[in-house]
Amino acid sequence: MIKGVIFSVTASLLFGVIYYLSTVLQPMAGDVLLGWRTLVTLPFLLVMLYVIKQHQVFGQFLIQLKNQPHLWLVLLVTSANMGIQMWLFLWAPVNTRAIEVSMGYLLMPLIMVLIGRFLYKERISKIKAYAVLFAAIGVLSKIILSGTFSWESALACLGYPLYFVIRRRFNILHFSSFVMEMILLLPISIYLASQADMSWIQSQNPYIYVWLAVLGIVGAVALGVYVLASQSLPMNLFGLLSYLEPFSMFTVSFLIGERLESDSYLLMAGLFISILLLIFDGVLRIRQKS
Repeated sequence: MIKGVIFSVTASLLFGVIYYLSTVLQPMAGDVLLGWRTLVTLPFLLVMLYVIKQHQVFGQFLIQLKNQPHLWLVLLVTSANMGIQMWLFLWAPVNTRAIEVSMGYLLMPLIMVLIGRFLYKERISKIKAYAVLFAAIGVLSKIILSGTFSWESALACLGYPLYFVIRRRFNILHFSSFVMEMILLLPISIYLASQADMSWIQSQNPYIYVWLAVLGIVGAVALGVYVLASQSLPMNLFGLLSYLEPFSMFTVSFLIGERLESDSYLLMAGLFISILLLIFDGVLRIRQKS
């Protein structure tokens, strides 16, 4: 249990580190960063398959793909979705949109609750219902005060829930499918990376290749310990600890100089109350089962 908690906290903190790394990889643009992130992360992911003893599962998954070729189309869709999310994650901090994306990640657990209720017919507690209500009030206040809800927040909060719904529908909720999605991103990643003038970028950032190597290592380790945490912890506790990630993203957002706009104060208040209610609900459930 303690190892699982350490794995989960480490993963959330490392995801925050990745959020920050995009700022030290300048002057690379977001699309170029996406290409290079795939190229430098994939080799370490393949190593992680052996480190976390998932290589045999990966072999079995390849056999499944051979016997069920329709899964290739599913993987193309999930791979594209994941690529967009990875791009957004790297693009936001260098385009002063880190807070907007962080808010989307805070809203994502509430979207998952709604999906569970209406798509999977799961019952939700009164506490979760209040959490959804506060989040809805926050989003409504943002729309009224600013006249819009940022596309970055919307993409962040809707992208991964759709990703998980598709993976669950086709029963590919495992690390091996994620590695295959990364492999499918290789062609577009090679193209995007090739568009950069690396000699000029290196003249502006002499340590660019060092930072790219760090990005690959940190990205692979973060995903590896995240998988280990998911295998080591009860789902409720794993879900609670995953809330640390958007908070680490917010910390990075403020460290790089972004500030919260006044028309987002009520939204943030609503989201924080919602997250606190979800955490409280999760703690109650863990105590009931212990």
